Amino acid sequence: MNKLCFVIPCFNEEEVLAVTITKLLQKMDSLEAKGMVSPESRITLVDDGSTDGTWSVIREYHQKHERIEGIKLSRNRGHQYALLAGLLTVKDNFDVVVTMDADLQDDIEAVDKMLEAYVQGAEIVYGVRSRRQSDTFFKRFTAESFYKLMHLMGVELVFNHADFRLLSQRALNCLAEYKEANLFLRGIIPLIGFKTDIVEYERHERFAGETKYPLKKMLNIAADGITSFSIKPLRFIFVLGLVIFILSIIMSVYFFLLHYQGKTVPGWTTIVMTVWAIGVLQLLSIGVVGEYVGKLYLEAKQRPRYFIEAYLRRDN
Repeated sequence: MNKLCFVIPCFNEEEVLAVTITKLLQKMDSLEAKGMVSPESRITLVDDGSTDGTWSVIREYHQKHERIEGIKLSRNRGHQYALLAGLLTVKDNFDVVVTMDADLQDDIEAVDKMLEAYVQGAEIVYGVRSRRQSDTFFKRFTAESFYKLMHLMGVELVFNHADFRLLSQRALNCLAEYKEANLFLRGIIPLIGFKTDIVEYERHERFAGETKYPLKKMLNIAADGITSFSIKPLRFIFVLGLVIFILSIIMSVYFFLLHYQGKTVPGWTTIVMTVWAIGVLQLLSIGVVGEYVGKLYLEAKQRPRYFIEAYLRRDN
């Protein structure tokens, strides 16, 4: 039987953690009863520098249940770093790892199908939302627009997939080879390759606490994803500059002809609009280039991505 580990990143999840752990323990017992996982399977909760009692809850359940393990980061590093820290810490101890959020909006019943796909040879299994009817119109529109924009930018993503996935130990070892500081796991993991599969599920409402992905964070994720995996924005700037250059030549010829025909053209509005348009284009271009330069700056420093302050585990 395969040794399974749930890796759950947590940030200020004190309100939901007790319910989450209870449901995960029930699911683990169910999987073991079906002979799908071994008794040495574990649940690893990664505290991403929480400011509430999240770590206290993790320690309490670690003392009560042998299945519960905990990792505490030295400070808040963000969801992607917390997820990576958990994955790389446990990768050598388990055959397969399933990642999901602490609010359990992802359907844990889909884990059975993920494990079945793994047994059939899939190294990576993506949990994909079958529909978004539970989302508001704004959330549904922005989320779907995000995936379409990423596809347009040439970034390889699984549509309607977040961070609910299964990874084999071999896939985790390959993931460890990616050293970039700007993490976007939804874009990195498809680059690994190997046989993959998809399991569809319905996402539930959050039963307590607040979402950790407001609009600001979603925009940051989109920016990181595009600038970390695509150079199309730079090419777009080049093409746009070329188009404006051609238009400027055409306009120059036009005004030159008007001049020799003796026609008086005030041109104040045209000049003002042109100056504003070029100014905005220049600022936008500098901003996009600056994003890439900033990424290079962060990567060049090669600073550690995270530090683990404590690791509560049991010998398997």
